[in-house]
Amino acid sequence: MAVGPIDASLDNFDWRVSMARVAFDGPFSEFPGIDRTLAIINGNGLAMTIGHRTAFTIDRGSAPANFPGDVPTSARLIAGEILDLNVMSRRGRFSHRLRRVRKPTFLDFGECDIAIAIACEGTAVLKSQNQSVALDRGDAVIIGHASDEPFELVPTALSDCYLVELREHSDQPG
Repeated sequence: MAVGPIDASLDNFDWRVSMARVAFDGPFSEFPGIDRTLAIINGNGLAMTIGHRTAFTIDRGSAPANFPGDVPTSARLIAGEILDLNVMSRRGRFSHRLRRVRKPTFLDFGECDIAIAIACEGTAVLKSQNQSVALDRGDAVIIGHASDEPFELVPTALSDCYLVELREHSDQPG
């Protein structure tokens, strides 16, 4: 869906947002130095095992699962394939937060530099002081801090929307 910098590969991205169909049980790809967050968009969910932690279940109603990309992680499908939303950020360069949006939500860029609004199911409207953009199922909009304008993500009653908030970290001393 989106990656930063724009021409980055799987080996050198600072942040990445993607969706994937998972049809088989098995290990996740390892990403050294990467923090990950996973949300289930469609399907009955996964039983996840992260390192030596006790296995847990994540499904459409669960909060997104946060985990380090360099810790061995595996998953078992609960009942059939799923569609997931995956956010990854390179430790020391970016951090991220993924949250499900079910009611009108404001963002003023106080805690992030880049935001991505995603309408996974249903529709939503992205509003700012000067404009309004309709999001249909599967649409995503990237909003940069440079806009310096707060916005509101307004999902319809049956929508399943997500907001990704990315914060850049300076790797330069002082």
